[in-house]
Amino acid sequence: MGYRDYIHMQGSTMKQIYLVLMLYITSYAQQPCPGIPTVNYAGKTYNTVKIGVQCWLKENLDVGTRINMSGNQKNNGTIEKYCYNDDPANCTANGGLYRWNEAMQYVTTEGARGICPTGWHIPKNAEFTTLSTTVGGDGNALKAKGWDATSTNTSGFSALLGGTCYLYGNYGHNTDFWSSTEEDVLWTYFIDQIGRAHV
Repeated sequence: MGYRDYIHMQGSTMKQIYLVLMLYITSYAQQPCPGIPTVNYAGKTYNTVKIGVQCWLKENLDVGTRINMSGNQKNNGTIEKYCYNDDPANCTANGGLYRWNEAMQYVTTEGARGICPTGWHIPKNAEFTTLSTTVGGDGNALKAKGWDATSTNTSGFSALLGGTCYLYGNYGHNTDFWSSTEEDVLWTYFIDQIGRAHV
């Protein structure tokens, strides 16, 4: 899940870097995905959770070689990540941060694997909409317990408010997850401290 890049959006330039969330396949009870309780990838073990008909990774993806946030992630055959505030401990706790192009591995195909493990992909906008509908639009049902008094994590999704790092801000207040859907703007899924969750 990743951080900022200069991304051209309808003639303007915006610095954005967000987290990466992966979706595998097409009432939630905080159960692991049937037959896939965990995924081992790049030396780390990720837990899964089934929410409605969807299977998600519970942890933010943390893969790649860390570079300083003052540098640019590049199409060089190496997955590169940022850590919030250039602190590797933030990647360990909350996942790596990636520009959209890096997360997608420089393709624009909706549902692309990108930097995800084999068999997983960067979620489409419609898949985030399904997730939001499944939890009734309640961001608190998706937030890991402990971020604030309102987070319930009833879905088991365990979202961490690792921030968007837009101008080095928002840590602990909100998070955005990249979508693989490219339209007039680049879609993200947003969860904030007061429990709003929307595409």
